[in-house]
Order: sequence, then C-alpha cells, then structure tokens
Amino acid sequence: MTPTTTSTSALNRPSVRPQGANVITIASGKGGVGKTWLAITLSHALAKGGRKALLFDGDVGLANVDIQLGLTPGRDLGAVIAGRLKLTDAITAYGDGGFDIVAGRSGSGNLATLHPARLTTLHNDLVSLARRYDDVVVDLGAGVEHAVRQLTTGSGRCLVVCTDEPTSLTDAYAFIKIIRLERPALDLRIVVNGASSVREGEQTYKTLRKACENFLKFAPRLGVIVPRDGRVKDSIRNQTPILVRHPGCPAAVAIEKLATALADEG
Repeated sequence: MTPTTTSTSALNRPSVRPQGANVITIASGKGGVGKTWLAITLSHALAKGGRKALLFDGDVGLANVDIQLGLTPGRDLGAVIAGRLKLTDAITAYGDGGFDIVAGRSGSGNLATLHPARLTTLHNDLVSLARRYDDVVVDLGAGVEHAVRQLTTGSGRCLVVCTDEPTSLTDAYAFIKIIRLERPALDLRIVVNGASSVREGEQTYKTLRKACENFLKFAPRLGVIVPRDGRVKDSIRNQTPILVRHPGCPAAVAIEKLATALADEG
C-alpha cells in the first residue's frame, strides 16, 4: 500500500467546537499493550463511520504507525520538529483507510529532546489543526515523560490502554496519577486490551479503577474491553488494517463500537 496525496478538504473544514475537544489521545504508561494498533483501528473505524479523521503519530523516535500500515511517507513529524515543514504540510492521506496521517517515522526525531517552547508550539499547532477535523487520534509515546503528556489536551478525551499484566496496570496508574494532577478536567477512560473474556476484562478494569478511587479519589470510566484475538497479530504482520483484513472479527467489532460511542458524543 502507498500513501496518496495530501488531503486538502480537511484543511478547510471549519469547526465551532472548543479547541482540543475532538482530540482523542491514546496512552499506555508502557509499551507492548497494543496502543498503536488501537490508534490505527480507531481512526479507521471513525472514518468508516463518516467522520473526517486524522491520526497523529506522537511516538517520535519509536514511531510505528507507518510500519504497521506498510507506508513510506515522504513527509513526517521529524521534518516538522527540525523546522523544515509546517505541521499542515506533513499530512498524508491514507486512501485505504479514508483518514489522514501525520507520521512520526522511527528514528526521525525525539520529542523528549525538543525544547519546551517548541514542544508547546507543536501542541498548539496540533490543537489548531484539530479544528479542521471531526476527530484527531493521537498515538502518544509510552511512558509518563513530560514530552509525552504535553500532547494531551485538557479538553479532549484520553484512552489509557492496559492489559491484565501487573506492570501494565502499575504503569497505567502512574500515567493517570500524573496527568490528573496536570489536567484534572481531562476525560480519562480505560481500554482493556487482549482480554481472554469479558469477565477478565471487567476485573482488570475494576482493579485499576479501585486503585484510582483509593488513592486519587477518581473513578475513570471504562472505554471498551477488546477481546484477545489472533487476527490482530495477523493484520499487524501483514501491514494491513484489521478492518480490511479481518472485518467483523471480535477485536474489530469492539473498536467499531468504541468509535460509534465516541462519535455519538460529538
């Protein structure tokens, strides 16, 4: 698959929503929990539902949105960070999915080393760009570093991805704790990925929610439970979106339900 030309219709789409309200950040606290797959599939599901969607790969340096989709974009976020491109010039239309992408491309840069003022500018440019879309999905880097958290908008929604592994729950809690201190009004929700059953997924969510209630006096909502599905790995290995390669499989259906719920909120 190859990217098509830059989408221009989205760049002229007006919006009356509060700035950043339509930004959906995908966080995890740690890597290896399916965060990037979720970001790609959610963007695709939103686009299939008729939404104008942009996927922003904020995991610069370890970015793999382009790898999972089999793309070789000529423009990426690394060029924006280096000052060679404006953010709007780094957009690539992903025709097979019907959504736009700002690719990070592995090794093209590192947000952690970006000057704070430049990082703030990048955040502001992203929020401004979001006004031209119905939804902007941001694939954050794993971890709790300031550079990761800086791309989270206070008025948007944040999906924290976790599994039932203790380290995943611990790191997800650490992210929630820090981001709650910085952005107390942020709409945080939990996505349990790779659950062997609905019951197990609910238990994983309840474990994390209980920790938040006990220590943060805050109960994050459940976004969705994504069942364990071998077709996820198959789609990633074949660099094809799961909604194309395995439409209707349990994992794909779960993300489509999540997309519908988010779209219904406006």
